[in-house]
Amino acid sequence: MSPASYTITRLLPGTALADAETRTRAALAAAGFGVLTEIDVAATMKKKLGRDMPGYRILGACNPGMAWEAIALEPRVGAMLPCNVILREVEGGTEVSAVDPVASMAGIPNQTLSQVAGLVREMLAGVVAAI
Repeated sequence: MSPASYTITRLLPGTALADAETRTRAALAAAGFGVLTEIDVAATMKKKLGRDMPGYRILGACNPGMAWEAIALEPRVGAMLPCNVILREVEGGTEVSAVDPVASMAGIPNQTLSQVAGLVREMLAGVVAAI
């Protein structure tokens, strides 16, 4: 698990951001997740603010079956979807962090949704471990 209570994190020592992204996308796909959104945060900060930062990308991942269940239980849960996975350049490699869906949905008082979030957490932990 992660040093932060709201993410599932792994360091990929000696791995370039592009390689980590390729591996992350493959692990997500193998677990039934698609990447719906992509944000190159470093490029955006450079363009909008003229500031440089280490590589930082956000992939918005979605498992359609799990999203279907969550939306059926709580129609407004879409405000918290998709599940973001970040890749960021750090000293010695690339860090991969996936949102912990249990933490992100803790404010929704729905026990069945919490169970779905728990399943998604297990799936994302498996993805991060497989990268």
